[in-house]
Amino acid sequence: MGDSWATLGVDLHLETGGGGARTGVRRGLTDALRAAVRGGRLAPGTRLPSSRSLAVDLGIARNTVADAYADLVAEGWLTARQGSGTRVAERVSPADAKPGGRGSAVVTPVRTAPVRRRAGAPTHDLKPGSPDLSSFPRAEWLKAARRAVAAAPNDAFGYAGPRGRVELREALAGYLARARGVYAEPDRIVITAGFVQALSLLGRVLRRRGLRDMTVESYGLDIHWDLLHREGLRTAPLDFDELGTVTEGLGRGVGGGGGARGASKAVLLTPAHQFPMGVPLHPDRRAAAVDWARREGGLILEDDYDGEFRYDRQPVGALQGLDPERVVYLGTASKSLAPSLRLGWMVVPSGLIDDVLGEKDAAHWSCGALDQLTLAEFLTSGAYDRHVRGARLRYRRRRDQLVEALAARAPEVRATGIAAGLHAVLELPPGTEQSVVQAANWERLAVQGLTRFRHPLAKTPRQDALVVGYGTPAEHGWAGALDALCRVLP
Repeated sequence: MGDSWATLGVDLHLETGGGGARTGVRRGLTDALRAAVRGGRLAPGTRLPSSRSLAVDLGIARNTVADAYADLVAEGWLTARQGSGTRVAERVSPADAKPGGRGSAVVTPVRTAPVRRRAGAPTHDLKPGSPDLSSFPRAEWLKAARRAVAAAPNDAFGYAGPRGRVELREALAGYLARARGVYAEPDRIVITAGFVQALSLLGRVLRRRGLRDMTVESYGLDIHWDLLHREGLRTAPLDFDELGTVTEGLGRGVGGGGGARGASKAVLLTPAHQFPMGVPLHPDRRAAAVDWARREGGLILEDDYDGEFRYDRQPVGALQGLDPERVVYLGTASKSLAPSLRLGWMVVPSGLIDDVLGEKDAAHWSCGALDQLTLAEFLTSGAYDRHVRGARLRYRRRRDQLVEALAARAPEVRATGIAAGLHAVLELPPGTEQSVVQAANWERLAVQGLTRFRHPLAKTPRQDALVVGYGTPAEHGWAGALDALCRVLP
C-alpha cells in the first residue's frame, strides 16, 4: 500500500508498504508504526487515531488496525487505556541507550519509564541576556493589541516603509525623552527587528562610508563583534578598569596607531550599564567620549540594553542626550518585555538618517506593523511603565536574595555590578572559573564564565568570574536555580 494520510485531530503519515494478504497488511502497518515511534517521528505521549478512523483512511479492515495496535502495545511501543485512547509509550530515548552490536544503539522499549532528560540538558538556566519570560504581561498586551488593531488605519495592513510605524515612533519619542533623557524626534527614529539588525545596518553604512575599524569594549558579546566582522569592520578593544571602559584609547584602530590605516572613527559602548561587568561609565569618561567624537568627527553607538532596570542608584541618563549628532542611541524591548517581539529602535543623527533608511529599504528589512502598533498603545496607555515598575521590584528581590545566599553559603564569592540590570558578576578565587563552570554543567545548571565575554585582543588582565543572569529563570524556578548555583560555588 502506498503513502496514505490518516486524520483524527492530527495528520498521521505512514509508509506501510503492505502486501495483498491480511497478515501482510497487518505486518506492514505494524512495521510502519514501530519505525515512526523508534525514529522519534511520533513522540512519547502522542495520541494515535482510533482504529476505526485509521482503518477508513487507509482503506483496510478495522480489525487489522486493532491487531497492529495490540501487537505494539504488547511490545511496549504503545499504551492503550480506557478513555485515553492509544498513545505512544514513554520510553528511553536513543541518546540514552547503551551502545551495542556494531556501535549502533540498542533501544529497548519500556512501557512505564518516564521521559528521560537528554544528557547535558540544563535543569536551571542562569545565563544572562534574557528576562523572565513567564512574566510577559499577556493580558495587558492582548488588551493593547485589541485597541491598537481597532484603531489602526487601513494603511497599517499594507507594506511598511523603512522607518517603521509613525505611531510607535511618536510614542517612543515621548517615552525615551521622559525616561532616558534621549533627544528623539519621531523622524529620526528607525524601528528595527532588535539590536542585531540595527547594528548590522549601522555596520553596512559605516563600511560604505569607508570605515575599516570599529572600537569596542574589552568585554561584550562575540555575536556583535562577529556581526561587525561580517560587515567588513575589524574590532579593536578598549581597556577596562574600576571606573568602566577607558576612553583614552578612542581613535586607535586594530593597528594601534592614529594614522589613516590605524584610526577608528566609531565606537560601540554600553555606558549606562557596561555589559557584562555592570558598572556605569564614569562621568569624566562620558564627557571625554563625546569630546572625542566632536573633535575627531567620530560616532558613538550607544547600546542601552537594560536602562529601565536600576535599584540602588539614580538612573544613568543616555549618553545621546549630550550630543544627539554624534551618538546613535539603540534600544530594544528584548529585556523589558520579550526577545521574541523582535522590536528595537535607533535614534539616528540627522547626517546619518538617509543612509540608514536607504540601507534598510534596500535590504527589505521591515518589522510587523501590528506588533509596532501594539507596543505604541502599550507605551501611551501607561501599561509599559506599570510593567517595568513591577518587573523592577521582582528583579531587585531576586538580586537581594542572591546577595544574601552568597553571604551565607559562599562567603568567598563577591557579587559586583548589581546596582542595575538583570545579571551579576560573581568574582571567583583565581584559577577556579573553569572548574566552577564544569561543576555547574554536572548540576545541569547553565551558567557562563566571564572569559566567554572577553574580546580576543583585549589587554585587560584576565579575571575569574561567573556572569549570572538572575532575571532569566521563571518565578517558580528561581529558588531551585539559586540553590544549584550555591552548591557549585567554591
